[in-house]
Amino acid sequence: MRFKYFIILVIAAAIMWIEMFVLKHFNFWIEMTIAGSLLAGISFYINHKAGSSINARLYDFKSLYIAIGLISAAILYLIFFAGDRISNLLFNFAEKQVNGIYGNKTLLDPVTIGLLLFFIIGPAEEIFWRGFVQDTLMEKLGENKGWLIASLIYGGVHIFAMNFMLFMAALICGLFWGYIFKKYKSLWPGIISHAVWDLTIFLIIPVR
Repeated sequence: MRFKYFIILVIAAAIMWIEMFVLKHFNFWIEMTIAGSLLAGISFYINHKAGSSINARLYDFKSLYIAIGLISAAILYLIFFAGDRISNLLFNFAEKQVNGIYGNKTLLDPVTIGLLLFFIIGPAEEIFWRGFVQDTLMEKLGENKGWLIASLIYGGVHIFAMNFMLFMAALICGLFWGYIFKKYKSLWPGIISHAVWDLTIFLIIPVR
């Protein structure tokens, strides 16, 4: 059942990402919050209609997931910290493109951005991209193919921004959080990791 909605929702997500990263008619953070909430809500509903066991598995919580989320967020931050330094040595466009990503920090006050990232945007992305897109593909194609293709799609929707650093960041994040989801089959480790990493890299200890 879920696969018949898959293409529709991925196209819808791509359109939303084009609006947020290219057309920019409205405030980026408000658009991201609305888009993430819509996609997460629809995903939750489709998963529920496809079988109650799906959401039961996706939202199964264990206290261990808190540690996994925090440790993985720290590891991913270190990867990006090192990657930022290396990319500056390799690509003369890297600094400008990364600064362009951080430019969105000026669009709202830091406290509001932090609250949106931690409680809505980060969790919503995991619910949609891992809990619906990747889970549907893993069910259809197998775990490894589903993980890899979902990660490519996650990176691919960012390509319209014509920002190589943003594309690579999304691809790395997709592979990283996608692997965590593939391993534990629960969204909680990724939700915690994503929310903490967002807050850290954008506001608490930005690489720029």
